[in-house]
Amino acid sequence: MIGRLCGQILAKHPPQLVLDVGGVGYELEAPMSTFYELPPVGETVTLVTHLVVREDAWALYGFLHERERALFRALLKVTGVGARMALAILSGMETARFIQCIEQEDLAALIRLPGIGKKTAERLILELRDRLDGLASPTVADEGLAPARSPRETSEEPALADAVSALIALGYRPADAQRMARAAADVYTTAEDIIRAALRSLNPPP
Repeated sequence: MIGRLCGQILAKHPPQLVLDVGGVGYELEAPMSTFYELPPVGETVTLVTHLVVREDAWALYGFLHERERALFRALLKVTGVGARMALAILSGMETARFIQCIEQEDLAALIRLPGIGKKTAERLILELRDRLDGLASPTVADEGLAPARSPRETSEEPALADAVSALIALGYRPADAQRMARAAADVYTTAEDIIRAALRSLNPPP
């Protein structure tokens, strides 16, 4: 089991990244909550990880915080929720907000997440409400939108394209991904900020 990696970031294409650990490039997927806090390409980062082994592939998921990984693992235990859906949930809603939705049985907020219908939302509430006690303490940092930043090595169009690709990978329909990303790109200039603003537009904090 691979539980932790520390290495240099070689590439970031949300929700995928490549980490160089001792000359070995590890491909990982990470929720957008982790991507928002990653340092730039070329810098070193430490991630806690979860390895999913399937018949056709091994998939490695990375998280900056243990709380994110714990919620990811709790989601995998819910009937009908796989790694792809768990990643989309963590990307579409901050950990504290998701826990609040479970505690308050907020179906309306949950079904705005990609791939979550009413039955799945009800199942999430039923199966998770007694499993999240250890995650409920408000220890996460400020989760508001980061201020708009100027483009660094890339122009607006590549950032917009990366944001659209990430939203599609998280389960949003291409037309919806285009619409959400273009609206956010009017204000934000990096892929991470565009994605964060697009996701917040669907599920704003209370």
